[in-house]
Amino acid sequence: MKKWLLIAFTLMMVAFLAACGSDEATDANSAEADTKEAETETVTVKHELGETTFDKNPEKVVVFDFGVLDSMDKLGIEAVAGVPQGNVPTYLEKYNDAEKYENVGTLKEADFEAIHALDPDLIIISGRQAAMYEEFADIAPTIHMGVDTTKYMDSFTQNMNTLGEIFSKEDQVKEELAAIDTQIEDLKTSVTDEKALIVLANEGKVSAYGAASRFGIIHDVFGVKQADEGIEASTHGQSISFEYILETNPDMMFVVDRNAAVGNDASAKDSLENELVQKTTAYQNDKIIYLDPDFWYLSGGGLQSVSQMVADIQSAFE
Repeated sequence: MKKWLLIAFTLMMVAFLAACGSDEATDANSAEADTKEAETETVTVKHELGETTFDKNPEKVVVFDFGVLDSMDKLGIEAVAGVPQGNVPTYLEKYNDAEKYENVGTLKEADFEAIHALDPDLIIISGRQAAMYEEFADIAPTIHMGVDTTKYMDSFTQNMNTLGEIFSKEDQVKEELAAIDTQIEDLKTSVTDEKALIVLANEGKVSAYGAASRFGIIHDVFGVKQADEGIEASTHGQSISFEYILETNPDMMFVVDRNAAVGNDASAKDSLENELVQKTTAYQNDKIIYLDPDFWYLSGGGLQSVSQMVADIQSAFE
């Protein structure tokens, strides 16, 4: 009798241990499934050219917008795999390292063969590449993250929040944006009633920019008054003459030197500060301010560039 009781007890223990093992295996499988699900969490981004869904925290990203590259660099995101290395801003020159980052062409001419070979998880483009969107999208998920200059800060903020969501950097983005907002509020208290003209100098030719234009943030966000309220809002600017500059007679001039941005030797200062311009109030009061083309022409819309843009205008009123 005792023998049968021992056998029964042994069988019960075996069954109990087997059940425990099964539960543990189930729990382990469930945890593994949860981990995999977390690893493959997706994000959907609505942008100017469509709606794109892709895996969160992509590890290989091709970046065609230098403002986004600027921001990824500031946030410490090390997912950049390829950039157009033709005109990388000086302060981002580490991305010219061909051993670490693939050269994927220029801002206007992408090297699709090189991009395809990279097999990226995500491609980020902006206005200069918009016409090639479908070709990019055929290779990998592609999003457009250009800044809408008609609502600069709203667009910039949305782009940065999107970047934070993609790379799980929401809190850091929030802190960076708050710091920039503080900079802007401080700048506004320094701005005077002086009226300014914003110009782009390019190989002896000059274009003017007003509110809601490419460099309109100076007027729209920073609060600097316009010397001419009638300038057309555009990306490429309104072509003007040196006679126009004298007639407008701004108190200040903010100059973006495209020659310097693209590596031309022509000096904007030499061509701009001619006999006509020398008669303006801006020239006579030493108020012609040459803005850094890296930040203003090449990489606007980045966490670092926007902060520096605020600082540039702040210095003009000190």
